[in-house]
Amino acid sequence: SSAHISHIPHGMVASKILPFVLFSLSHSAVAHSTFGQAPIWPHPSNCTSGSEVVAVSSGKLAVQILTPAGKGKDIEDAVDRFFSRTFTHRTTAAEKGPAITSVAISVEDVVDVVQLETDESYEIVIPDSDGISKNHGIEINAKTSVGAYHALETLSQLIRFNFTSKLYYIAQAPWTIDDKPRFKHREVLVDTSRHFEPVAVLKGVLDSMSYAKINVLHWHLTDSQSFPFDSASFPRLSEFGAYSDQERYSSEDIEDVVEYARKRGIRAVVEIDTPGHAGSFCKGYPEICPSDTCQEPLNPATNRTFEVLEGIIFDLLGGEKGKGLFYDNMMHLGGDEVNTECWNKTDSVRKWIENNNMTTSSAYLYMVKRTQEIAQSMGRQVIGWEEIWNNFGTKLDKGTIIQQWRNTNATQEATAAGYRVIWSMSGHWYLDWLDGKWDAMYTTEPCEGISDKQCELVIGGGGEMWGESVDGSDIQQTVWPRLGAIAERLWSPRTLRDTDVALPRLHSFRCLLVQRGVAAAPVLNDAARSSPPHPGSCYAQ
Repeated sequence: SSAHISHIPHGMVASKILPFVLFSLSHSAVAHSTFGQAPIWPHPSNCTSGSEVVAVSSGKLAVQILTPAGKGKDIEDAVDRFFSRTFTHRTTAAEKGPAITSVAISVEDVVDVVQLETDESYEIVIPDSDGISKNHGIEINAKTSVGAYHALETLSQLIRFNFTSKLYYIAQAPWTIDDKPRFKHREVLVDTSRHFEPVAVLKGVLDSMSYAKINVLHWHLTDSQSFPFDSASFPRLSEFGAYSDQERYSSEDIEDVVEYARKRGIRAVVEIDTPGHAGSFCKGYPEICPSDTCQEPLNPATNRTFEVLEGIIFDLLGGEKGKGLFYDNMMHLGGDEVNTECWNKTDSVRKWIENNNMTTSSAYLYMVKRTQEIAQSMGRQVIGWEEIWNNFGTKLDKGTIIQQWRNTNATQEATAAGYRVIWSMSGHWYLDWLDGKWDAMYTTEPCEGISDKQCELVIGGGGEMWGESVDGSDIQQTVWPRLGAIAERLWSPRTLRDTDVALPRLHSFRCLLVQRGVAAAPVLNDAARSSPPHPGSCYAQ
């Protein structure tokens, strides 16, 4: 087999000659039953299929990539990744019968930067034997390159290997898939303060996210325990606040992770949690904390606190919209679990609050608003944990996005008032709750109890992998396969809720993750990330 790659703009044909072809196979090749649902995770919003089986042999398939002029390298790279994760068994099986000889990928817009508004929809058409006889190939159409990435992942999940014939195959042809996500924001939070997560680990998480069409890395970069980011403006933050001199992120490290995410259609949204959860700041700059013995929330009474915050935010966001290490249009500023007792116990802070005719509550709002204004001045929309809504409600800037995590009515109240919401309820979608089961996560509905109009303000949600008990050794098996249940809830139609019907597909998806080198734990574990209970098939544990 030979291979070559080239790329040209719309109106012409670029081809990549690849060492495989699709062929007819017997119906016995069909994989594990999925009770009528497509063997795809997350399930497409719309699809139809037939009853034939087409397979991959050792011939050649021309992949045509059609994009606007001067663009296409990202899609070529995505195609390369598709090949490497899909055709994992070397085979020299002979070609038999008519075969598909082309895959055409047509993309209207190759997006350089992925944002919340980026169109992720795609269409796939896979012919049956009659279509093959008319020289029809697989067709992929997408509005953007991100849609094309999702289409390649879906196609990859449809292609299986037959160990008897030594051919790859697609069952249930012909296929027509018209797919798009229900929610635009589908995240996993990764906490790199409670435990440092090396760049290689983060890249592994990003790869696994793309397999389930999870499209936001919510990077909880700092917290009370450690400050691993090398801030150019205030270098003592990591010099004194990191766990060690080897558990730090340079700006180049962050650039690499964000770029790795971008090439997979994933947004990277950074969180600097303030004014609470900021005790690590005190190690390098003790003057911005109330006292040596009472370190958080940060000190509102000194302008130095806001100088440091502005420096950190500038280093991350680059000072204007679309710039910086994290060029996403959103930034998370935390705001949760603020216990103002430290302010009452510190004479200088208490007097400042009194002299400014404030209460501890209004001082908390002052800090939230002033920090938000820094990020907003750099062109960012601000996300905050629900406590800022619970405490301040409509006093918050109308552009604030509220992330619900506690068992309150924050989603109902905030959307009723016209605020956008991200849904990540702790008792349901917190991945550090090791007794949380996939089926409870799967049946959780972000828009429960609110109107369809309010639901339009729920931009999405996600699984939160807080880092108290995870590091590079166990993050994948703690996240997976339960994040898959959240992924389908956020991508697929609301009506897809039957756990008995979903379970065989989730088993299959978990096995696919394992085959791709992702350490996904058994689906039916009593506790997340525990080992398989006994010998047995991946598809039954």
